[in-house]
Amino acid sequence: MAKIPRRRFLKQGGVASVAFAAGPLLSRAARAQGMAATATRLVIDPSRRVSTLDRHILGSFLEQLGRAIYTGIYEPGSKLADSNGFRTDVMQEIRTLGVPIIRWPGGNFVSGYNWLDGVGPKQDRPRVLDRAWDTLETNQFGTSEFVTWCRQVGTEPLFGLNFGTGSVESALALVEYCNVDKGTKWSDLRRQHGYEAPHNVKYWCLGNEMDGPWQIGHMTAVDYGRKATDAARQMKVLDPAVKLIACGSSGPFMPTYLEWDRQVLEECYNVVDGISLHRYFGNAGETGGDSSRYLAMNLAMERQIEEIVDVCDMVRGLKRSDKQLWLSFDEWNVWYRARGPAASDGHRQEAPHLLEEVYNLEDALLVGGLINSLLRHSDRVRVACLAQLVNVIAPLMTNESGVLRQTIYYPYAWALESARGSVLSLVPEGPSYEVARAGRPIEAGGLPMPALGRVPYLDVTATFDPEGKTATLFVLNRDLEKPRELLVDWQGLTPSKVTNSEVISGSDLKATNTFDAPKRVVPQPLEPLRAGSHMTFELPARSYTRVTVAV
Repeated sequence: MAKIPRRRFLKQGGVASVAFAAGPLLSRAARAQGMAATATRLVIDPSRRVSTLDRHILGSFLEQLGRAIYTGIYEPGSKLADSNGFRTDVMQEIRTLGVPIIRWPGGNFVSGYNWLDGVGPKQDRPRVLDRAWDTLETNQFGTSEFVTWCRQVGTEPLFGLNFGTGSVESALALVEYCNVDKGTKWSDLRRQHGYEAPHNVKYWCLGNEMDGPWQIGHMTAVDYGRKATDAARQMKVLDPAVKLIACGSSGPFMPTYLEWDRQVLEECYNVVDGISLHRYFGNAGETGGDSSRYLAMNLAMERQIEEIVDVCDMVRGLKRSDKQLWLSFDEWNVWYRARGPAASDGHRQEAPHLLEEVYNLEDALLVGGLINSLLRHSDRVRVACLAQLVNVIAPLMTNESGVLRQTIYYPYAWALESARGSVLSLVPEGPSYEVARAGRPIEAGGLPMPALGRVPYLDVTATFDPEGKTATLFVLNRDLEKPRELLVDWQGLTPSKVTNSEVISGSDLKATNTFDAPKRVVPQPLEPLRAGSHMTFELPARSYTRVTVAV
């Protein structure tokens, strides 16, 4: 990875500027003239808010798939495992990240999963064939192990329910097992299994991708909506506090996209709290893809969010309901290399290497952009899950001796650390470039990239934390060739100090981290900016930057 050039500080009419010393510095007059033509201008006012941030928007996902669970977070017999069989090195990474909510056990896996196979004495649990991924499931890690692990890493569980082969009765039995204190069939079974206190699982997904013909138990929208309605009504009798997420479209590539969501919500709108969205992105192509187009694909995510919001609000109007649904973007990530039969067929093995995507620098930049898009729509997206967390299309990879942080780990970690308080409403003004419709499918799932028109070079999101008295900017520079300047005018607050300034960048967009070379792509510190009511700084080409200021 290229070293970030040394910078010098200039002063321009009270504006602190950062100039990268890659060549001779321009005169102040010439620099000011160039800045007027190429800079992006931004006003930050803490009174202009998108939302008070629900931290569940920065969640993740673990499916009973490949090595996500077995040798990922659970590996009895490993020198790194604790008495429960949990990998202590992985737990430490996830505690450090502070992941607020994690979805489990799937994914496609859940549509054929019998939760009763994964509870009770481990020696009595059956080995079964997982028909979703053609792997052998030992059931040594199940419901109570997942809840225990969540408590140890400090996260909240988000459970998926089997709406494929599973009945409504089976789903209700699991809710009773988890959430009822005692005195009933299933709560007493949990207590017999050694867990006297209820698990108190609040968030539940009512199935997974039931619109997909690949899904075990695939059904029509109306049939699914009626099943979800029946389950939701009874679940809220068992525990009125549960939050229920209806199964939305698997993605815009589906021929039933939006129509599925409408029909489902017309059946179950009044008894659910949110609806799910899924999307995976890629940069495929005969020549290795188009990076300038790829780095704009977070805007396709935004379009999808806005389309599903429109469907929700249309059904709300038809129902004359006072309730506004929120969105759960509970599967999103880059995923396009480790696809197809060779990468997804488990060949009836235990914990095979499946879907182990290796991420590069440009993937990290797009993940930063996707996080920006989620934050910008946090008024309606309340839950979101980076899919997944360990080994399977994941920021963390394990081997027998430790954990590797892949490139996409860093923008995700930045958001978890710094995105707090309120998401601010921003209207940047600056240069842009044209993104036309792709001539061939380049997105995961074979979806052509839509025409996005003019795309800004700088993609900016900001949060303001009144309790911590900090504000943070997250900036993606999509320009592949040159740095771009950002002029920030602070209103309603004055930064007193820059507490953090880091960038992910480099000359090789295809650079990756490996166990042998784990620091090819890592954040580089930038010399602190001079804080003030007007700030100007230069963002390297091909970069994602985090800047936090005390106010």
